[in-house]
Formats: sequence, C-alpha cells, structure tokens
Amino acid sequence: MKYIAKASLENFFEAASKKLNVYVPVDTEGTNSAYKKWQNGTKVSERLHTTRSAKDFFFPQTENLVEFKMTEKKIEIIDPRRETEDFAIFGVRACDARSFSILDKVFLTDPVDTYYKNRREHGVIISMACRRPEETCFCKAFGIDASAPEGDVVFTPADGGYFIEAKTEKGSAFVESLGDIFEERDSATLDEVKAKTREIMDKLPLANLDTSKFGGGKTQEFWDDKNWASLSEACIACGTCTFVCPTCQCYDIKDFDTGHGIKRFRTWDSCMYSDFTKMAHGNPRLTQKERFRQRFMHKLVYFPENNKGEFGCVGCGRCLQSCPISMNIVKVMKTLGKEE
Repeated sequence: MKYIAKASLENFFEAASKKLNVYVPVDTEGTNSAYKKWQNGTKVSERLHTTRSAKDFFFPQTENLVEFKMTEKKIEIIDPRRETEDFAIFGVRACDARSFSILDKVFLTDPVDTYYKNRREHGVIISMACRRPEETCFCKAFGIDASAPEGDVVFTPADGGYFIEAKTEKGSAFVESLGDIFEERDSATLDEVKAKTREIMDKLPLANLDTSKFGGGKTQEFWDDKNWASLSEACIACGTCTFVCPTCQCYDIKDFDTGHGIKRFRTWDSCMYSDFTKMAHGNPRLTQKERFRQRFMHKLVYFPENNKGEFGCVGCGRCLQSCPISMNIVKVMKTLGKEE
C-alpha cells in the first residue's frame, strides 16, 4: 500500500500544488481553525476538525448568481460564473466526507444546481481517518466509521506517517499523477490502527445514542410532542448551529442595486431566524418553538423520509461545541426518544 512519512508531507503538498490548488486546515484565532490555500511554510492544524466544515468549497456562504444591466429598454443578462479551477481539500474527516453525499442529494437532484455541480466536479476530497475522536463526536450513531472515511483519497495516520488509499477514479488519477513521491509499505498495521480508533469510538459518551426511534413516517408521532416547548424555550435564534453544520443547505436569494445594474446573489440562511421563508403574507412559522421544531424534524424525520432512511446529521459535534445555550440535536433525540 502507498505510504508517506509525516516528515515528507510537505513534499506531498508541494507536488500536489503543482497540479491543482490544495487547501489544508490551519489554526486561526483562539481555538478555531479553517481551510487555507497551502503555500510553502503553511502549518497544518492538528485539531480534529475545522470550525466550519468544508461545505464552503461547494456551497459557499455567499455567491453571485447572475447580473442584470439595463440600457434604456434593453436588459443585458450576465452570467458571472467562471470555469472552476481544479482543487483538493486535505484533511476532511469522516463526518464531513459523509456530508457531501447528503448535499449531493439536495443539489444534484433534478433540477440540478449547476453552481454546486461545477465545484463538485473539480474538487478532490482527501479525507483523514480519525485517531483521537472527541467526546462530542457521535458519527457512529449515523453509521459512519471514523477510521474509514469516504472520499476520493483516504489518509490514515500510522507509524509516523500515513497510509494512502485511492477510493474513486478521480482519487486514483490524482494519486498516480504525483509520481513516485510515495513509498510502498506493508499495510499489516492498518487494520490494527483502525481497530483502536473504533475502540475509542465505542467508549465515547455518545457512543450509544439511539437513532432507531427516528426516521421517515414519524411526523405525526413527534409533531405534537409536548417537549418541543421546553426544548426551545431558551433558544435565542442566533443560527450558530446552522452555520457550523456541514449538512445545512438553506439559503436566501437577494438582489442588490450597484448603481450600474443589479446583482442577484444567494447567501446562507437559517431556519432558526424569524424572517426565514418570509412571504408576502408573513412567516409560516410564527414562534421560535415552530422554527426549532422544523430544524430537528428535518434532520431526523423529513430528510430520511425522502432519502431512503438517511439522516440529515453526520454527528460531527460542532453544534454541541458552539451553541451558547447548550441545546443541540443530541438533547433533542434523547428527550423525544425518552432516553434516560
């Protein structure tokens, strides 16, 4: 199996960056980290995952959709898109790697979102197997193996370096394009490394989170549950949970008058906001309880209803870490599922 020593990782980035743009997780202010374009001297973060997920590469927080210019009675329609350059995202964890398949079901189902599709076609996902999951992780509850992530290429840390597996045709082409920077090594220790990670996952506080009580066909069962009121009463509708979530896909479309024309753009939105989906007659969800319920019902009931049982959560734990009132999907599941 292909292998590269940790000390030679810079060589990998240098070789890869000659083929395409390479983005790596980098420490930023405080305890935060974010993806930055790799350059000589860039130090890769050792944190479990970035503050915001790699979703931004395919579904950016803000993007221009179309521009309009009017000259007298003539309207010129301008497509601002440019051909996306090839790029690679290094260090994507198993939870975030799974999130792409969820987003694909939203944006690549007819009618296909061509903005998203263009980026997906040009992006190479280089995922990183976990060795030290955190107490807020619960990806296993959603059938995700942290030691064997999805992706085009998988790096598994072991023996002072990384075992490398190409998982897709795109991944194989990428690895082969880098020539002989990798060495061949017996992968006998790989199963042992994965087993140790799974042992850690089994011992985490949320290892036994039960998803069996949720899924399609449960709308009526949970809609009128009296616990929604108490669960939502402290929510301040800040939207933090939706902005750090790797699977949230809500957006709004706005027009901006530049003085020389109109720019139409879309930007992330949150179902937790009081003006979300506001229409001429008002907002269909008038209370924070209704908005709170919508978010979690979508993750746990509506999405699996329409996607063969797949949940809209990947258990990354970001919402557990970031919510200012310590309310999250785990507490909702335990409360509605009547767990002790």
